[in-house]
Amino acid sequence: MFAGRKFAAFLFDMDGTLINSIASAERVWGDWARRHGLDVAAFLPTIHGVRAIETITALALPGVDPGHEADLLLKAEADDLDGIVQIAGAVAFLNSLPPERWAIVTSAPRSLALARMKVAGIPVPAVLVAAEDVSRGKPAPDCFQLGARRLGFDARDCLVFEDAPAGIAAAEAAGASVMVINATHQHPLATQHAAISGYDAIGITVDERGWVALEPQRNAA
Repeated sequence: MFAGRKFAAFLFDMDGTLINSIASAERVWGDWARRHGLDVAAFLPTIHGVRAIETITALALPGVDPGHEADLLLKAEADDLDGIVQIAGAVAFLNSLPPERWAIVTSAPRSLALARMKVAGIPVPAVLVAAEDVSRGKPAPDCFQLGARRLGFDARDCLVFEDAPAGIAAAEAAGASVMVINATHQHPLATQHAAISGYDAIGITVDERGWVALEPQRNAA
């Protein structure tokens, strides 16, 4: 698992990577999809890891204003925080990192991200890149490039933690290394990248420059 590799910083997606918010998101989006006559089962897998406005725009529904609908969905998601929890070991792992060496890069709007993080107990980082901070969402690389730049580094020197295909593609396009989190997947994602189901099995070491390396936790269950 990245044997011998050191990274300037870690960039974390949020939903599905640090927190499990699937039940909440799918309740809200499922209701929205039914109101618009969509096949809910086919539609829900498309919402993860992508900004709401881009998901809705891609549908090209007649008479639907993507910006307005995205705002309605944001309010509904902010009102439904039931069952949102951290991915196993996420909080302890984040707290072990030097605060200037990690960021959260999410497709969620900032207000929703902060609300979900609070419920799940996720610490708020110094750098949080949210949906409104970029003009192009994932799978474009802009968000990860911005997150790395705000930390003072190049994305190519960073490790991205992701769970969704759009986010993985964004990280690849940014030139970053990728760790896939499989915690919320019913079936492990087919990927060429390293993958873990939670954070209990990994720890870190920090060198004299502040660069961070992963190391396995031998006593992990």
